[in-house]
Amino acid sequence: MINEYKPYIDRLKSLGLRATKQRLAICKMLFGRSETFHFSIENLKKIFEKNTKNRISLATLYNTVNAFRKNGYLKEISLKGNKTFFDTNTKNHHHFYDEDTGKILDIKNEDILVGKVSHIPNGKKIREIEVTVRIANDNHNQKINN
Repeated sequence: MINEYKPYIDRLKSLGLRATKQRLAICKMLFGRSETFHFSIENLKKIFEKNTKNRISLATLYNTVNAFRKNGYLKEISLKGNKTFFDTNTKNHHHFYDEDTGKILDIKNEDILVGKVSHIPNGKKIREIEVTVRIANDNHNQKINN
């Protein structure tokens, strides 16, 4: 059983975090998957409480997730309207945001072509370009510009 958690214990220790039961469960939920996992803190709280049958504070989730983000284990995706998601795939890639379901889906780098970025401030260089494409059902009322 302890061997099952060794990679998670090591990851937490590398961040200077104690390997509590809650943090180990969070770590396993995030990094014990074969697929990329996109989540919001609120979504992660629901998944945690459903799967472990235990309650967890938002502060514990925020602190643990932010420690992972700061150390490069998670990518933060901020959307207009103060919606923040996290992604276990930290490689450079793009996203669809489905406004109907609230889900984030990956887009491969090679499937987006960025033609031109102009007016880069003096003394700065582009470190990364990340595109988020917002999608919705096509039966939504379209706003007509006059």
